[in-house]
Amino acid sequence: MQKSESGKESVVHEADKSTAINLLKKEALEELKRAVYESLVTYSNVHRGTGHYSMVTTHLYEQAREIVIDFFNLDKKKYTVIFCTPWRAEILKAQLRPGSFLSISSNDINLPLGIRALAVARKALPRGIPFQTGGGTTRLVSPGWVIWAGPPERFEAGTPAIINVIAFARALSLTMQYGNDIFRDPEPGNLNADMILYNDELEGYSGQTLLDELRRTLLGRGFLVPAVDGSRPYINLDNGASTPTFTPVWNTVWQTWCQPSQVRQSIIQEVRSLCSEYLGAPPTDYDVIFTSNTTEAINMAALSLGNEFRADSEPVVINTILEHTSNDLPWRNIPGCSLIRLNADNEGIVDLMELESLLAEYNLENKHGKKRIKLLAMTGASNVLGVFNDLAEISKIVHKYGARLFIDGAQMVAHRKVEIAQWGIDYLAFSAHKAYAPFGTGVLVAGKGFLSFSAAEYAQIRSSGEENVGGIAALGKMLALLKRIGLDLIREEEQVLTRRALDGLSKIDGLRLYGIKDPDSPGFARKGGVIVFIVKGMLSPRVARELAERGGIGVRSGCHCAHILVKHLVGVGPFLEKFQKFMATMIPVISFPGIVRISLGIENTKEDIDTFLSVLSKIAAKKQPDHSLKSFRREMNNFVRAASENVYKNQLKK
Repeated sequence: MQKSESGKESVVHEADKSTAINLLKKEALEELKRAVYESLVTYSNVHRGTGHYSMVTTHLYEQAREIVIDFFNLDKKKYTVIFCTPWRAEILKAQLRPGSFLSISSNDINLPLGIRALAVARKALPRGIPFQTGGGTTRLVSPGWVIWAGPPERFEAGTPAIINVIAFARALSLTMQYGNDIFRDPEPGNLNADMILYNDELEGYSGQTLLDELRRTLLGRGFLVPAVDGSRPYINLDNGASTPTFTPVWNTVWQTWCQPSQVRQSIIQEVRSLCSEYLGAPPTDYDVIFTSNTTEAINMAALSLGNEFRADSEPVVINTILEHTSNDLPWRNIPGCSLIRLNADNEGIVDLMELESLLAEYNLENKHGKKRIKLLAMTGASNVLGVFNDLAEISKIVHKYGARLFIDGAQMVAHRKVEIAQWGIDYLAFSAHKAYAPFGTGVLVAGKGFLSFSAAEYAQIRSSGEENVGGIAALGKMLALLKRIGLDLIREEEQVLTRRALDGLSKIDGLRLYGIKDPDSPGFARKGGVIVFIVKGMLSPRVARELAERGGIGVRSGCHCAHILVKHLVGVGPFLEKFQKFMATMIPVISFPGIVRISLGIENTKEDIDTFLSVLSKIAAKKQPDHSLKSFRREMNNFVRAASENVYKNQLKK
């Protein structure tokens, strides 16, 4: 009897222990879910925005570095934290001396986020050209030289997986509180890939009805932010930098994070098929590779192209003056490769006659010795002028002379229908965070046989991107929703808002517009929801800041990682460009004014445009707010700190 009773007590004790552990796991998961949700409510891009959401997200992202430093018990004056994908982390580690860094992976805390955090001694960071180049890695760019950003941004090319990093940091702090296995083997429920990707409260809707219903689920919809004359609902006019997300997408991510590996693998395969269908890239003819963002995808393509070149070849890549630095720097850094730039007019339309002339000179008439144009790498839609060039016509010209066509589709995929095979595109890259799925996934689509990697390299690249299965699921969910809404409808809605904005802007005194200005012009059909301007007599950062302070409106100012184009538009000549280089070298913290940009998304309304025009009119009229701006900026800072503390609340310091 004693053994029997003792055995019963042991079983009961183990059951109680298991119940207690499960309760703790549930508690930790609920806290992680709450924290990520709160960070999504005020999500925007980091480091360069002036709106409330960008300020909050930047603060959260930089605090994540501090959490990693605290986890390792390091001195933040001596160490910095760089967030990487698995692939980038291995490249960076190979450039660091042993003992100069510590690292931790999201896999180490049992979450499929695709994050590597490297705490690196500042003195040990590699110098020279970064191992990956593009947006965020530079301070100033010209056709012939680059001034690189400082660490850690210099090593985080492109928009990072911001939300995943915040989730990683919060989860890391929770493991410090609950133990390293707190996120191991969560209860997944009875779900499969199709249920996660396609089943939700909106599955009965399509077209305009779906768009209207989806807008109601926008995370952060109606969120009040401080303004000089009282709280206002935040208006996001910075979709070109990054897009917010919606409840069905967030639910998809959370469900995916909690699934076993076999369900995650099914999700990856289904989303790969979704991408192929959405982009018109048949899987028999194209490979779909998941990356962290457009920039990483372009760097992969550039590395692959470089692997193709023979030692005795003299390859040439054509670029355009329209390009984001992410579709410029990787190509100019291919060893032995020359880069030439194609002109565009002031509306953003490339010169097709010049393109054909260049291709004929290099590839048919052999006027430049052994130099041959191998690739045209250009944007599908300018992130500054918002213009969609005729890619089908461009493709015909490129292929006529034996070259290939690479398209940076970052500003394109969520706004216009894309037909990769029909248009003859050989490669296309884009980011999910510009398609309402900001969870750190990008895509590289490449024609079969056009990726030149060893089997081991290819496996490492695929594994790196696929580790972030939640980001992949978010992309798949949003592509399915966009397809059901219809890209033609989205295009029509954006053009209505763009027309309204251009009409209103044309009536504001002292304002100069760039690009297509007239909604009644023949070129307007090519115009997307991106508008850039300056207010004469006011620096662009001030205009952007006052839009936030007076109207609760998030926009962007500066060169928009398209330095060559912006300097061309505003008339920065060779002398002034040299002076800028001198100033940037002598004063590392200096920034240059650039231009103001608004960029529309599917959440925007006519009321958003009207509010923007009203506030901008007052700014252009040089009317001063009633309250002290200095005092109000303290209020803005308090708002940012409070929002950040809400995400990282009860932060346990090691």
